[in-house]
Formats: sequence, C-alpha cells, structure tokens
Amino acid sequence: MTAARGKAQPRPDALAIGPDATGTIVVSLNTTFRARDYPVIAWDLSAVPDDVEATVLWYSDIDSSRVFRHALVAEGGHLAPVGLARDPGWLGRIGGLALVLHGSFTEPIVVRSAAAKPMSAVQVVGERLREWLQFEPWSGASINGRVERAESESLSLPAVAAAFAAVAALLYAGLWWWKTRGFGPAILGGLGAVFVAAWFVADANWQWNLARQASLTRGLYGGKTWEERHRAAEDGALFAFMDRVRDKLPPPPARVFIAADLPYFRARGAYHLYPYDVYYDPSTGTIPAPGVIHKDDYVVVYQRRGVQYDASERRLRWDGNAPVDADLVVTGAGAALFHIR
Repeated sequence: MTAARGKAQPRPDALAIGPDATGTIVVSLNTTFRARDYPVIAWDLSAVPDDVEATVLWYSDIDSSRVFRHALVAEGGHLAPVGLARDPGWLGRIGGLALVLHGSFTEPIVVRSAAAKPMSAVQVVGERLREWLQFEPWSGASINGRVERAESESLSLPAVAAAFAAVAALLYAGLWWWKTRGFGPAILGGLGAVFVAAWFVADANWQWNLARQASLTRGLYGGKTWEERHRAAEDGALFAFMDRVRDKLPPPPARVFIAADLPYFRARGAYHLYPYDVYYDPSTGTIPAPGVIHKDDYVVVYQRRGVQYDASERRLRWDGNAPVDADLVVTGAGAALFHIR
C-alpha cells in the first residue's frame, strides 16, 4: 500500500497520511482477484472527516485503459464498506485499487488495511463472530455495556440474541398450544428460561470483555503512584505539561486562562490546575480580549492555533488582537505558559 498523493508516515500497524496542498490523499495498491468472487470492498481507516469526498478507483483486465470509480460514504470517522456487484465496471480480474480522499481537512488520516470480501454465508458468520469476540477497550459510553464500533454495519450481539429469543419464544408457545390446546401459567417458566438464556449470552460476552479490560488496566496502572498513573493515561502529555505549569505558578488564587482547540484539553487542563482561579470557554475555546486579561494573570496555551509570541519584544497576541506585554515562562510541544506583565 503506497500513498500516491499526500504525506505518508509509516506506523507499526498502519499508514498515517496527511493531505497535499490541494487537500487530497490517494492510497493505491496492486491486486489480483476476480471481481465476481469479491463483491464488497472495505477500507479500514480512522480520523476521516464526515464532509470528505471519498472515492474508490479500480481497473480490470476487461479494459485496462479505463479507470472506474465509485463513491464511498464517510460517517463517524470511518468509511462504510461498498458493494460493487451491480457496478458495470466491476468485471473481470481487478488489477489495482485506489482510494481518493478530498476535502478541507488538515490532520492525517490513519489507513490500516483494505479488504475484498466474498460475503459468503460462512464469511459473514465468521466476521460477526470475530466482531462479537474481539476486545473492545473502554470508552466514555461503554462502562455498563459494549458499544458497537462506528464503522460496523452488522447487528450487535444483544440484538441477535433478542431476535433468537423472540423466535424461540414463538416456537415454544406454538408447540405448547399444539400439545395442550391452550395457555396456562406453566408456560411462563419456559418463556422466562428462553429470555434468561439470551440475556446470559449477551452478559457473558460483556463479562469476557470486562475481564480482558481489567487485566489491561492492571498492567497499565498497577503498582504505580498517582502521578505515574496520570502520566500513563491517554492524556499523559497534557498532565505532564500542566504539572510543569503548576511548578511555575504562584500560590493560589492566581488567575489562569486556558486556551486549546479541543474542548477536552480545555476542561481537563483546568481540572489539573484546580484550585487556581481557572477560566476556559467550554464551547468555542476563545481567549478573552486583552482588556479582560490583567497584569499578573497567566495564559496557558495547549495545541491552540492563532497565538503568536515575539520573544525579542516580549509581546503576546492572539486572534488578531492588539499585542500585550508577556513573559514566556514554560514551553512544550505545541504548548506554552505566559505571564502577563
């Protein structure tokens, strides 16, 4: 897999590709398979903007001089698999595939793989089993249950278990009626057993995922101090920088303004700096105008665009406002602490 257009950065299990000057990424690979045997193409990508224009390109030995194309749908940071069985160009032996992404995005897109799928009954069942049994790390929405991945179009295990339970309950009720010619309280025990069995299957799947998550969490945080645990977490770089900021701040209650492009960094950064008098905009990430920020206030910038500092003049400006006198106290990767003079 190569990047025909864009800036590629190889990773151990993926390829991170940034757009070129025109906002375009082209990923290509050589293939050799019969179109009729593999009607579905699925690209495993992440960090795909929803407004990007995505297209899959290919050529075949039927007409190797012509390049065929089919639009893809981007949703939830991923690309949906596309069925090409009815596409007039999906014929013969496919000799090459390419993915074209075009838009106004600036961040790299992570490309893990491309798959041509036969979509036979055996393969579909195998994929569903792998999806249900694969490990799903915790997220903010999965503490009480498993959450289906955004790129997955298949039915969830609880939905399948519920469908099987409903069908089994109908069959059980039909057999009961056929044998007894009526319904009575005794039928409730059998119906209850059917739904308890379905619940047990869904819950056992979550318990198995929970056990693996507990093992992973223990390996990541077990035996560490509270500071080491913070540094090992997903926002360890943010915590490390805010720890350096705290060392340079005077005793509370100093006023601290936090600015970051991502809402998570603003809120989490403020959390790490309490009990200082911390201000951040939870909705837009704007920095108050120079007239609002006073002498001896502090401004923390973390991965926030639109901020410039002139070290020779010791002047700070943001979002096109008039510059203010400030000292650069702490610097980091895309981060800084300023003291307003």
